[in-house]
Amino acid sequence: MFRRTIRHPVRHGVALLFIGLWSPAKAETDYPHVPEPMVFDMMRPLGAKRGEMEANILATTPLSGPDDTIQWAPEVEYALTDGFAIEGELPFEDGKLVELKLGLQAAFGTFDGGRSAHGVQYLGIYDREAGQYRSSFAYMLAHRYNDRWSSVSMAGLGDVSLSGGHGRNAAIVNHSIFYDSVDGQVLGLELNYRGGSEGYVLAMPQIHQRLAAKVNVQAGLGAERPHGGVFRPNAGIRVIREF
Repeated sequence: MFRRTIRHPVRHGVALLFIGLWSPAKAETDYPHVPEPMVFDMMRPLGAKRGEMEANILATTPLSGPDDTIQWAPEVEYALTDGFAIEGELPFEDGKLVELKLGLQAAFGTFDGGRSAHGVQYLGIYDREAGQYRSSFAYMLAHRYNDRWSSVSMAGLGDVSLSGGHGRNAAIVNHSIFYDSVDGQVLGLELNYRGGSEGYVLAMPQIHQRLAAKVNVQAGLGAERPHGGVFRPNAGIRVIREF
């Protein structure tokens, strides 16, 4: 998922609507296998099976400019039932816990002969410093082109609010394309965009490497441009342990 720049008011009604729209999806074995982006993390793959769980931690930092903050976040993801997953995350800036995050994700099924799958993701965040709840909502589309190439696209709104206002309902977009280079290794390019005054553009080439049967690492080196700023190099790494 997006990093600190996506902070959104938690709306009880939105969460209830999210759950109401969801109906049980088929197991992951019926879904196309598509890698997960490193920065805009998913809550397990679309169509994950009941009982699947993983713990991971993402760390990112700019490599130049006045901001040398290390942003890092441990999280736990769990599939409550087939196609429906929940996530808890604790985002830090250096040694300071800045947010409490809860995520919900639902898969809606496959189409195009099983090569495509879609679903939605809801994020609720409590900003500890501001004392405010925030939220976002995004539609997700995963597609497997062939044995080597696949992609994930996400589009939605950050700071979801029916009343609008400054910085509210800003567009959030992610598109990631992946190439399965060798067994256990994936090369990818992730593009993230967020609109509004706190928005940014991020391009993050990355490599995913399986280290053991249930241990994976994702590492990337790219560039980020905040709203009104210039592109600066940015690095990130995510370590994943499945259970």
